[in-house]
Amino acid sequence: MKKFDLYNLKQTVNRHGVLISFAGPFSHGIIEELGQAVTRYLEAEAITKASLTDVFSVFIEQTQNVRNYARKMEADGNSDHDFNSGIVTIGRSDQHHVVCSGNFLRKSEVPALATRLDQLRDLDKKELKALYKQQLRSERSPGEGGGLGLIEMARKASRPLEYEIYELDETYCFFSLCVTV
Repeated sequence: MKKFDLYNLKQTVNRHGVLISFAGPFSHGIIEELGQAVTRYLEAEAITKASLTDVFSVFIEQTQNVRNYARKMEADGNSDHDFNSGIVTIGRSDQHHVVCSGNFLRKSEVPALATRLDQLRDLDKKELKALYKQQLRSERSPGEGGGLGLIEMARKASRPLEYEIYELDETYCFFSLCVTV
């Protein structure tokens, strides 16, 4: 490991309101451990049970998405540690918690994902609930995600979902998603 300035890193984290952060490979065990730590941290903040549940739910959904995309990178033959890892943070902004995640993904997946996220951003709570119920009833092929996680995050969000896509090369990009709860 190269020596770097932890003080400046801490200042940056504080400036952005980050309370909890993890970067690296996301295994099932790490997600469980992080989930327990997040729960203890949020309980210590004395937030309402409903808020704790919403933040925790969004956190778990995002960490699972990071893990799933890392598996896709491995299936592509990418053994590079960077491609097989991601990042998740929980922070504060005003009176809200903000859960953000980032992971690598194939550029070919961007159009469908961006279209889906843009669609969700345009729906109100009632429309999101109806879409969630419709998605539950629809048939899917084995191994095909139903998109329920994104819909559920949008339902729990107090603001529209925010995302950014950073182009890395002709094949891959880095995707970031922030959910304000």
